[in-house]
Amino acid sequence: MTIEEINTVAVVGAGYMGGGIAQVLAQSGFDVTIADVSAEVAHEHLERILGEAEQFEAQGLFPAGSTAVVRRNLRAADTIEEAVTGVDFVEEAVSEVPAVKHDVLRRISAAARPEAIIGSNTSTIPVSVLAVAVTHPERFLTVHWSNPAPFIPGIEIVAGEATDPTVVPVVKDMLGRAGRTSAQVADVPGFVLNRLQYVLLKEAMSIVEEGVATPADVDTIVRSTFGFRLPFFGPFAIAEMAGLDVYANGFETFEEAFGPRMATPELLRATVAAGRYGTKNGAGLTRDFTPDEVAAVVAYRSEAYGRMAALLRDLGPSPTA
Repeated sequence: MTIEEINTVAVVGAGYMGGGIAQVLAQSGFDVTIADVSAEVAHEHLERILGEAEQFEAQGLFPAGSTAVVRRNLRAADTIEEAVTGVDFVEEAVSEVPAVKHDVLRRISAAARPEAIIGSNTSTIPVSVLAVAVTHPERFLTVHWSNPAPFIPGIEIVAGEATDPTVVPVVKDMLGRAGRTSAQVADVPGFVLNRLQYVLLKEAMSIVEEGVATPADVDTIVRSTFGFRLPFFGPFAIAEMAGLDVYANGFETFEEAFGPRMATPELLRATVAAGRYGTKNGAGLTRDFTPDEVAAVVAYRSEAYGRMAALLRDLGPSPTA
């Protein structure tokens, strides 16, 4: 027997990330139980989650009535075993330490239904490292939320070698019903999100170490230039709009200055060699564009960036600025 639809959920590890995940799912109508290292800690987190929901609702960040929905759908269990018994889906959200996750996953596996789907919120650890602690590993996968979970909509899904492929659409359906966007990626350390995020941070730190710019100036450049685009377009779409041939020329400059680590990617080289430059000639890396589609993208881009600029003006500078 397999789970065809998720309606009941347990979140094990009710701290900042796990609590946020539980809050989102409870607000979305799922029956959610949280558990932590003790009954006392779990109940403390429950009160914190409810208090945060009230705060978000008062700020207008959650719809009116959200706190009542969360309160109705969320409870704290005294033990992990109590929390996971009988539920459709369990999300493990404990410390990013394999040994700690192994211990918790063994307890979850022993108490949960054999067909219950088990997800881990790990941000960097491969499924293959964690699956050894799971009984029936065909029901196990990574379901990686981002911080802060109540507001970041994207989720990474990572299936392992043993993961039953039919589990993935069931989890995607749950996330979709919770208003989340999911993408499936391969089981490698760091997956996609943190592989990209860490590379950016590493290069930013190198820039500071080399005396090119201060940390404050790096942050200003990132958030006010290419980072400004990222809520609307990913790196491939941005490159297609700027011109893939332009990027290829830029990489030649970088390779001359920084060596092989900044060499032109073969995927880009081959695409440009095939005469595919992006929206400028209707032939991109990911797809072809008709003139009407190019016009629609440009119109969307202008409106998106204009609204983002207005939002930032309304919000004012970040306290960290």
